[in-house]
Amino acid sequence: MSPATHTSKHLLRYSICVSGAASGDTVQSAASRAKDVGEAIAKSGHILTTGATVGLPYYAAKGASEAGGMSIGFSPAVSLREHLRKYRLPSSCFDFINFTGLHYVGRDLYLVQSSDALITIGGRFGSLHEFTSALEAHKPCGILLGSGGTADEIPELMKVLEPPYESLVVYDDDPQRLVDKIIKILDEKYKDIHNQLMKHDLDWFMKMDPPRPHAG
Repeated sequence: MSPATHTSKHLLRYSICVSGAASGDTVQSAASRAKDVGEAIAKSGHILTTGATVGLPYYAAKGASEAGGMSIGFSPAVSLREHLRKYRLPSSCFDFINFTGLHYVGRDLYLVQSSDALITIGGRFGSLHEFTSALEAHKPCGILLGSGGTADEIPELMKVLEPPYESLVVYDDDPQRLVDKIIKILDEKYKDIHNQLMKHDLDWFMKMDPPRPHAG
């Protein structure tokens, strides 16, 4: 299904974040699977978000881009020059880069809050931070099992730490099935909005309050 077909049918497009290691062993072992996740998100008609970084998030962005999907990067830098020179991060494969100026920790939180869901592939400590932030923000979280690192540690952590919102975490070792599971959760979450849009009620927000004068 092409992105155009999906959006014309469903109207809503979700932003799905891919979180994963920028370097280390899991980059080598899970690169192709990260690319498959990005491709699956693109072909489902939704939007990929990443930290605009190297490693597994980059491979996901590459997969989405090559599949004709939209890829948005959230950079820790304040400008393109700082993004390229100070942080030495890529600029290709992104339709848009949001230069947050928040460094890595702030960027991670902003990225998670700006996304509808998160998928963890491989990963290290930073990926764990993004996962816990997403779960505490009530975001659906997908875990690509068998990709190593953080992703393969999360199931055990979920057993021993008694985290909140455990039902929002789904697992699979297949990229396409994992993306499908995340979309299913989001479709249920936004079912009321889907129903309005399918009835062509596109101006519902104009009916909530009378127009306010422009304060300019």
